[in-house]
This record gives sequence, structure tokens and C-alpha cells, in this order.
Amino acid sequence: MTSNTLPSSETAPRTARYLPRFFLILAIAFILAALGGWYLVRLGTETTDDAYVDGNIVQVTSQVSGTVTVISVDNTDHVDANSPLVTLNAVDAEIQYERAKSNLARAVRLARTQYYQVQQLEAEVNQRQNDVRKAQDDVRRRNQLASSGAVSREEISHAEEVLKNAVASLDGTRHALAVRLAMVDNTTLRTHPDVLVAASNLRDAYISMHRTQIYSPTSGLVTKRNVQVGQRISPGVALMSVVPVDQVWVNANFKESQLQNLRIGQPVHLSADAYSRNVDFHGTIVGLDAGTGSAFSLMPAQNATGNWIKVTQRVPVRIALRPDEVARNPLRLGLSMRVSVDTTDTSGPVLNTQTPKQAAYSTDIFDNELRDANGIVEAVIIANSDSAGSTHVKL
Repeated sequence: MTSNTLPSSETAPRTARYLPRFFLILAIAFILAALGGWYLVRLGTETTDDAYVDGNIVQVTSQVSGTVTVISVDNTDHVDANSPLVTLNAVDAEIQYERAKSNLARAVRLARTQYYQVQQLEAEVNQRQNDVRKAQDDVRRRNQLASSGAVSREEISHAEEVLKNAVASLDGTRHALAVRLAMVDNTTLRTHPDVLVAASNLRDAYISMHRTQIYSPTSGLVTKRNVQVGQRISPGVALMSVVPVDQVWVNANFKESQLQNLRIGQPVHLSADAYSRNVDFHGTIVGLDAGTGSAFSLMPAQNATGNWIKVTQRVPVRIALRPDEVARNPLRLGLSMRVSVDTTDTSGPVLNTQTPKQAAYSTDIFDNELRDANGIVEAVIIANSDSAGSTHVKL
């Protein structure tokens, strides 16, 4: 009886021959599974490397002209809001301020004089009215005695002349009172036109003097300083910029073929080239721009004439970052980012349709200028006034 079982010496080479094929098939299966998983993940994800950190670049400008005497900060310095940055020569502004204070004091005193003159003329009107009544009584008494011959016709004529003069004097005083009253009627000392003009000039002079000290409108890092000591600057010229590094976002430029499933509110995973792959950032889509980057370029492409080559367009998508992550790992403007958006939830809006309820950015460094100026004006008025103009003066 013969056996079909191969000897062990023949089985071993055959097993060794099939082993590489097994591992090859296993590797191919693993690669296919990995590719399938990656494809499934990509079905709900849009990614791009064309993304950069963006933020506010707050320009510091002067509101008055002057010569720079002090520069308090330099590039890379951190400043707080309302920190002094640049000081201008304030000699001219201080002289103008003192002149405006003197003009306001003079205007207050002249206005007081006008109120006093009105009061004086009112008293003269009363006196002239008494003179008219007295003259009228004299004429009436002499006319009563004329029939008996006790009073001569000449004396009666003289009394009538006195009455006419008294009436004329009353009319003249009333007209003089009307002229003076026209300057102060329905006004108080603080609402007198001359005082208002002088007070406005003083406010303007005080604010101009205050603005010779230039403050930072926000907190951040100083950059792009281009002002020098001794330089004569004009209003509106950029002296430096302040970048609030805690208020940054990412502009991700997605291809137009990637926009179909992008929605506001979708979560975003980001990484920065400036940090290792272990540093992750998380954010949310807060808006899609109104057009492609080329549509808002300085010279938009004109494709209506000549040969045309299609170029894939990209739309900027704004992504808000988590402040705590930015605080741990600060980002600078212009840094490259890698962006991956989870597009599985497409229930959000495509474009913003709601008007913001409050200001996105603001500064309060100018809030006290007018209040402080009003305090100076009030102090000058009080120092040069009394109760003369505290009430309305009427005829």
C-alpha cells in the first residue's frame, strides 16, 4: 500500500514559497482599508493649506500737527490701551489755550456788563415814567386853575413843554433798553452768544493741547514705527501701528469646488506651521466672503476678450479661533495654517443675514476729551460771574 503524503522535506519549501504572497496580500488589504477609511473621512471634510492668520492693524495717527519731542515705545513693545506713545511740542497749543481762557473770562464779564446795563435802563424807564406822570399832573392842575385866572397861559404852556420832554425822554430810554435787551433777551450768562463762542474756542484750544499727547487706542504689540524725534507731522499721517494679538482669526481660501458643503457654524480643526503637529487649534466658521479674491483685487481679470484660460477661484472663509488656545500659543499675522472643516452638519446658513447688534471694535480713549473741556469752561465761567446772569432778564 502506497501513501500520498509528501515527506516533510518537500512540505517546508512549499510553505516558505507561499509566505511572501500571504504577507503581500495582507499588506495590500491593509492599504486598501486605510485608503477606504481615509476616503470615508474625506467625504465629510474639506481641507486647505491656503490659510493665513489675519487680525487688526490699528494705525496710530495724530489729530493735530506738531513736532515730535518724545517717542515712548518702539517696535515689538507691548502697550495697554490709553498708554502714551508719542508727545508733540505743546508750546503753541498752551499759548492758544491760555488766550482762549482769557477771552472766555472777558466775554463773561462783558456779558455781565450787558445784564447790568439792562437793569440800569429798566430803572431809568421807571424814573422817566414817574417824570411823565408828574408832568401830566402839573398840566392837569394848571388847566383847572386857568379858568379862574390864577395861572397864566405862559405857565400852562411851560408845563405842557415839560410833559412833552418827559414823554420824549421816556421813549428814548425805552428804545435804549430795547437795544440792550436785544443782546441778552431770553438768555442766561451761560447761554449768552458771546459766552458760547468763547466757550467753544476754549474747548477747541483745550482739546488741541490735550491731543499733543498721542495715546494707544488699544492693547497690543507695536509695529511699523516710522516716526522720529524732531519730525514735523501732520494730522492723519500714520506714526506706527498697534496689533492686538489676542484678536486674531484665520482667513482660509477654499476652492470654489469646495464651497458646496461649507456652512457658518461648522467646527474647524487647525494647525500652524509655526508650531509642531502636536499643537492644535480649534475654531468655527463665522462667515464666507461676498466674492472671490480676484473679484476684489486692484485689477480684476477681464475674461471677455482674447484667449481665456480657466483658473480655479478661491473664496475667503473667516474662521474664529478659541481665545484660550491663542493665549497659550500666540499667533502672528500672516502665519500659514492648515485647515480642516467638518462638513457633516450642513444645517447652518451659507451667508450671514443678521446685522450685528453691537460694535465689533471700539476705543474709549477720546471719551473724556469733551467732558474735561466742559469742566474747564465751567470753572472759568464761575470764576468770572455772579448772580447777575443767573435769571432771565425781561422788559
